[in-house]
Amino acid sequence: MTRDEFVDILKNEGFDEVVTVMREPGVMETHTHPFEAKALILHGELHISQDGAERAYRAGDVFHLAANVPHSERYGPEGAQYLVGRK
Repeated sequence: MTRDEFVDILKNEGFDEVVTVMREPGVMETHTHPFEAKALILHGELHISQDGAERAYRAGDVFHLAANVPHSERYGPEGAQYLVGRK
């Protein structure tokens, strides 16, 4: 899926805010977001842990996270870059 195709999907699903996020390798401890997020991994690796389970996302993968869900994030050795829609 191309970046433009993903942006079109986001807009069709009502995600008005679309930003590119870059993270260095490391961990972001348990937190929540006041918005729903749907993202396409552009580069690197992102691991999201919630409810005792961890899932890895790599370039080309899409993740979807509801608002106010406690989770932690771990970024791979190259960090991570992703395009995310928020609503």
